Amino acid sequence: MASSKTTKVSVAGGDSVKDGKSSCSAGEPATTSTIYSLDELETVATVGTGTFGRVFLVKDKRSRAFFALKQMRIPDVIRLKQEQHVHNEKEVLSEVNHPFLIRLFWTHHDERFLYMLMDYVPGGELFSFLRSRGRFSNATGLFYTSEIVCAIEYLHSKEIVYRDLKPENILLDSEGHIRLTDFGFAKKLSDKTWTLCGTPEYLAPEVIQSKGHGRAVDWWALGILAFEMLAGYPPFFDDNPFGIYQKILAGKLEFPRHLDFYVKDLIKKFLVIDRARRLGNMKNGADDVKKHRWFKSVDWELVPLRKLKPPIVPKVSHEGDTSNFDVYPEDDWKKDPPLPPKDLEIFKNF
Repeated sequence: MASSKTTKVSVAGGDSVKDGKSSCSAGEPATTSTIYSLDELETVATVGTGTFGRVFLVKDKRSRAFFALKQMRIPDVIRLKQEQHVHNEKEVLSEVNHPFLIRLFWTHHDERFLYMLMDYVPGGELFSFLRSRGRFSNATGLFYTSEIVCAIEYLHSKEIVYRDLKPENILLDSEGHIRLTDFGFAKKLSDKTWTLCGTPEYLAPEVIQSKGHGRAVDWWALGILAFEMLAGYPPFFDDNPFGIYQKILAGKLEFPRHLDFYVKDLIKKFLVIDRARRLGNMKNGADDVKKHRWFKSVDWELVPLRKLKPPIVPKVSHEGDTSNFDVYPEDDWKKDPPLPPKDLEIFKNF
């Protein structure tokens, strides 16, 4: 079975960038000159909930296009000390444009909420498909891992660490290609960072030990993800986070017998405690990953062009289909009292 689901806001989006480049690169950021207004956005349904926000499927009354609108309660953002993460998310999404990442179109705030308007991706979370199937075949795991390698390589080329790779944050578009979503923990890095953030099962040892961490944490998380996709459970799990951390630091890996020889080798090379020897974090970066024997059948020029054949094509009847997401009760949380101007000062440029 797949690991238990963590509640974090999921958002969606992205569009194909066919720029003909052979590496996992993409075009310029998808900044838009279109002016959006809350009055013009009609709420269709809630498609995600989190600690301090909700994600709504909305429809633009003018263009009839569907979007995901992430709406965050400002008092909760402040109470949970998430102001910097919210600003990081906006900064990162404002400068990325890649076929495997969500796109941010517009941000806004009023006296109660912060808003982020993004593409809506109707296929749902990879987590849901993993949970329903139990585990993925070697070929299915290879497909998703290949697209994620491209996404991570692109982010790292822009000195961005993602820090939240897990099945809940990987959405599938209507054709079955991935979109990484939820950039609340992503950060532009010039050196190391010390913030403890992420999901316990996916944390790299250097994060747990507060040694300062960098982009190497994303390659560790990819090792965890590859294991979970192919085994149906993560390699280090326990009933409480402390137990998980102890197992991560001990680093003892036990593979299910059915796993392919080469993928076991790849996972071992990702889950190396010494960052200087971790695959993806050495001198040749992502090239070392792409040259690994498990990927021998992958044509890396075709991956960012979305030319590999997706193993799962979600059932999507129309652009605004919400059937691949959980059903959430619609409540009256929008009736929060307005905040005083001094509390809004930190978000004046949002």
